[in-house]
Amino acid sequence: MGGPRTGLLRMRHVVIIGAGAGGLASALALAGRGVETTVLERASTVGGKMRQTPSPAGPVDAGPTVFTMRFLFEELFAGAGLALEDFLRLRPAERLARHAWPDGARLDLFTDVDASAAAVAAFAGAREADGYRRFTRDAARVYEGLWRHFMRTQQPTPFDFARRAGPAGLWRLAVGHPFRSLWTGLGSYFRDRRLRQLFARYATYCGADPFLAPATLMVIAHVEQSGVWSVEGGMHGLAQAMADAARLRGAQIRLTDPAARILVENGRAVGVLTARGETIAADAVILNADSAALSAGLFGDAAATAVDAPRGARSMSAITWTGAAQTAGFPLAHHSVFFSSDYQREFAMLRAGRLPDDPTVYVCAQDRRDTALTMTDELGERLLILANAPAIGDNGALAPEEIEKCQEATFARLAGAGLAIAPRAAWTRTTPQDFARMFPASRGAIYGAANHGPMGSFARPKARTRLAGLYLAGGTAHPSAGAPMAALSGLLAVEALFSDQPSMPRSPPADMSGGISMRSVRTAAMD
Repeated sequence: MGGPRTGLLRMRHVVIIGAGAGGLASALALAGRGVETTVLERASTVGGKMRQTPSPAGPVDAGPTVFTMRFLFEELFAGAGLALEDFLRLRPAERLARHAWPDGARLDLFTDVDASAAAVAAFAGAREADGYRRFTRDAARVYEGLWRHFMRTQQPTPFDFARRAGPAGLWRLAVGHPFRSLWTGLGSYFRDRRLRQLFARYATYCGADPFLAPATLMVIAHVEQSGVWSVEGGMHGLAQAMADAARLRGAQIRLTDPAARILVENGRAVGVLTARGETIAADAVILNADSAALSAGLFGDAAATAVDAPRGARSMSAITWTGAAQTAGFPLAHHSVFFSSDYQREFAMLRAGRLPDDPTVYVCAQDRRDTALTMTDELGERLLILANAPAIGDNGALAPEEIEKCQEATFARLAGAGLAIAPRAAWTRTTPQDFARMFPASRGAIYGAANHGPMGSFARPKARTRLAGLYLAGGTAHPSAGAPMAALSGLLAVEALFSDQPSMPRSPPADMSGGISMRSVRTAAMD
């Protein structure tokens, strides 16, 4: 959807609603260009879904747990004349994850392709290792085409993508089987259903169903092999670093100060009315919230028609447990995945709006460096445990007894793999209903619209809306969900805003270096 490009004499002030990754990236990019920037956040902390919950052993990451696409964040900070390493301590990881199956089989994957291929060969034979190498080569080709011609572009449509990519780019995409589901596409590389199950899980990174999601999501394999880091202090530290950098460049970030309405005059967004009754005038507004909140009228009737109401399926939700516990038995890695015995049944239940009775379970052991436990506190290590759930959090469809049953099945899956966890009594549990409360109009969906079918990626709302002066950022907007893609959406919103304002400054102030053009197309990763 393309909005009007009405110019102003000078951009003086931009209000950003929401301090998630997209809003913080927009704030840093704007403040780094000398634009007065105000961020309104309804929560008491920055980060949005990059959130933490308390535990006796310290804060626990309860959202994204993997830092990828480091180059994107480096360029974001450089655009404001700052260095990422001055705000964030990162530690490279060699092991991507440890995977376990009900039959006792285990497989570790690594950022190094040769190490992973050797592990796959030992796990399932030389033929499957050859398939893995072909898979990684094709994932790299698909990534290059999507990054240049889709992820990093404004307002992409299928026709525009084809025009930009040309024959060479379309060939790169074709090797990724764009008209097949991820599950079906993986059959071209792997005969072992366990390996198909492992790599099909990439669909869940953006809340999609691997039996409906496009095979092009194989790009995530390339993304992870290009570099994964752990953040000292947890992923919430990334949000805090972005906020600190934006404040240093002059942005004002107001916590527990929600926006109530986007003000519209003469067909243009001209400011925000806060829940406290304060009117804040602005030359433009960037909304970093679930785009469904806009069409649902949660920011006022005048702005409700700026985007279409969501159509089609929403992405998945989750049930998470966070806390500190002593563990024994199974040798946890920093990231461990415990697969269900029947992947097709699991996702069929999710599609039907039910919690799976045999869920695949993800565990992030935050205090482990690969597999070594770095925390010796008697209170135990900090853990995030996650099971997929349907996004039906706004209608009370998940009864308490259903959630309890899913909890029993989740911890039974872990116990079946030999993992003993004690105690669990003081843990924090987050359900789809909780996500729906935290992120209004989301229904509990964590990633916006579901990326299903070959055209699913093109259906996400873009940075420009129908309302002049109103732009979208965040994981529910183009290009996708996840911390790096949400941050990229914030940059795309700022770029759209700049291009719609002919007199906007085209470079940072003289005492700063860099820019947000991100001209390089490095082989890096997406969360």
